[in-house]
Amino acid sequence: MSNDAFRAAMSHLASGVVLLTAHEPPLDPDDPGAPLGENAGMTATAFLSVSLDPPLVLVSLREGSRMDDLLDEQPLWAVSVLSESQRHIAGRFAMKGRLSDRLLFEDLPYVPGPLTGAPLVGGALATLECRTERRVPAGDHTLVIGRVLNTEVPGAQAGPLTYYRGRYRQLG
Repeated sequence: MSNDAFRAAMSHLASGVVLLTAHEPPLDPDDPGAPLGENAGMTATAFLSVSLDPPLVLVSLREGSRMDDLLDEQPLWAVSVLSESQRHIAGRFAMKGRLSDRLLFEDLPYVPGPLTGAPLVGGALATLECRTERRVPAGDHTLVIGRVLNTEVPGAQAGPLTYYRGRYRQLG
């Protein structure tokens, strides 16, 4: 089977769209007052819940990607579940290597998570703050399993942003 055939088959599975975010670790980990590094983020569609007790989620990252490398060093990260009105955010963070992380976060409405400090997108349908429990190599990807430390569901009325057959879509 070819990679293209597999990709075409999997494109028929609709997925929710999230923004995965983290901070680079401090430059001097021995100094508790050292500032955190820059924010980092990426759009992800391979995200799912794993367990209710304990609360665990899983995200699949391309092996050797910036976010894979960052989450290997930084155990704290966050997820913002994007709404249909946040397609522009998903598109911005899906632009691999085209913009610096600083520019990606410019003009983005976010607040630092109270437990992780990772950016939580304003207007998201839900946010989760996580700590890496386990990393599992899987082909050309790494499966990162995270324990959910905190959630917020602000009560947004918009529908979820989905990804289906290579495009962002709205339900309905």
